[in-house]
Amino acid sequence: MTDKLQYFLRIFCLLLALLAGNAQESQAAETVRVGVLKFGTVNWELDTIKHHKLDEKYDVNVDVHFFASEDATNVAMMAGDVDIIVSDWLWVSRQRTSGEDLAFAPYSTSVGALMVRDGSPVKSLADLKGKKIGVAGGPLDKSWLLLQGLAKRQSLDLAEQNEIVYGAPPLLAEKAQQNELDAVLNFWNFCARLEADGFHRVISTSDAAKALGATGTVSALGYIFHDSWANAHPKAIAGFIKASGDAKVLLGGSDAEWLRLAPVIKAEGRELAILRERYREGIPSRPINDEQADAEKLYAVLAELGGPRLVGPAATLASGTFWRAR
Repeated sequence: MTDKLQYFLRIFCLLLALLAGNAQESQAAETVRVGVLKFGTVNWELDTIKHHKLDEKYDVNVDVHFFASEDATNVAMMAGDVDIIVSDWLWVSRQRTSGEDLAFAPYSTSVGALMVRDGSPVKSLADLKGKKIGVAGGPLDKSWLLLQGLAKRQSLDLAEQNEIVYGAPPLLAEKAQQNELDAVLNFWNFCARLEADGFHRVISTSDAAKALGATGTVSALGYIFHDSWANAHPKAIAGFIKASGDAKVLLGGSDAEWLRLAPVIKAEGRELAILRERYREGIPSRPINDEQADAEKLYAVLAELGGPRLVGPAATLASGTFWRAR
């Protein structure tokens, strides 16, 4: 083989390597930065995605960033430090009214409930009069407002006729277990743990929402991201949503997957089983148009009950709040 032929052969091989490298680079997975609470329930789904490489299946890399509070995740989102967080459509609507281009993709319909100890004389909202009620999330918590809205239709004023104790979810769960509260309205996962410890539901937030006009179970939480980011990274958002869907299918059908997650969830036995079933009940299954229609109805109720302090200046749910794949 002549020197000239060898030279051209080397050049040819080099070009092939460069082309292969470029092709590999063009197919490289896009990184999606997801901001979540360090000990939040969203981690169960994200852990499932990473453990089974469901993100890689769709050519994305889910990069989880942990935060200490919901406010911190919101700040990170607005600062551009993460691409996706979990919040509710009410917050998204308020931000859109202020000029932000946030959007909401349903993540979970799991909501809290009013819990009482087994054997309690409280059987309905009417039985709460004069009782001591723990409320997680504060006076403007959406579940608390919906419960008050339903009570008012029965000529009951829960805030005026009862002693209300506001506090953090774990603290209120502990107070309920120590019989310091007659009833507690808490987040869904704390309610599930109470259910495993001798408590039961009087009414769930979902029941209250339906009584106030919702036609079905509405997603309380969703994955939140900027429209501009999703439009600039269609492969990333589509891949993430598909990976999330696959994780939900796995968590919805595999009891073994919940046993694997038990150390992450920090539960076992009956407690793990109830958390599993309540989680499965919260997997969204309705068309986005139905979700949005019910959210619009509930927004009107919440705007009336919570006023501008809750929803801001807008009387209706902001257009574009619910994300649709472009």
